[in-house]
Amino acid sequence: MNTASPEPAAAPPIAAPPDNPLSFVEEIRHLLYASKGNPINTCIQCGTCSATCPVASGGFMDNSPRRIIALIRAGFKDQVLKANTFWYCASCYQCTVRCPRNIDIAELMYGLKRYTVWKAAGNKDLIGPTFTETFVKMILRTGRSYEPVLATSYLFTYGLPEMIQEAQTATVLMLKGRLPLLPARIKRLENFKRVIKHIIPLGDKE
Repeated sequence: MNTASPEPAAAPPIAAPPDNPLSFVEEIRHLLYASKGNPINTCIQCGTCSATCPVASGGFMDNSPRRIIALIRAGFKDQVLKANTFWYCASCYQCTVRCPRNIDIAELMYGLKRYTVWKAAGNKDLIGPTFTETFVKMILRTGRSYEPVLATSYLFTYGLPEMIQEAQTATVLMLKGRLPLLPARIKRLENFKRVIKHIIPLGDKE
């Protein structure tokens, strides 16, 4: 009599999770989960945010805040991420204060900045994404802002006279001791890095 125990059945293969199970509008909603304002799906497209925005009404934004919200809800991810709207935001919070649906639109602008830096999907023709990434990498190294490094993010977009003027100003500041030659480092820098990486995960790009 064969008393050998039967071979256990092979376990079914584990399917890999989808790369991104969330839609674009769900990603943005998750990005703003800590905001006290109502989610963007409560927007009634009244246009108060665009009319009250000094930058949008001045014609500097390629898409108004109202239109950005509409594009997010419609799933036009690429068009949203390539827009200059959130990089041109003046952070005046008039849109947030005056929104009749209590949407924190200013926080949405900050959230879109973080998202484009996170995904490396920003418009490379704009100064904002490069400046922001340079700033984050710099504070991950030292914990402090250091103007000579930041200046390289935008200085070469100027003409020669403006560059010379900036260099002269920096020289005067250094001679007066207002601009250090080398960046200082904060204490407990590793603790600081861990906090920053929870907000903008750029630690592997230092």
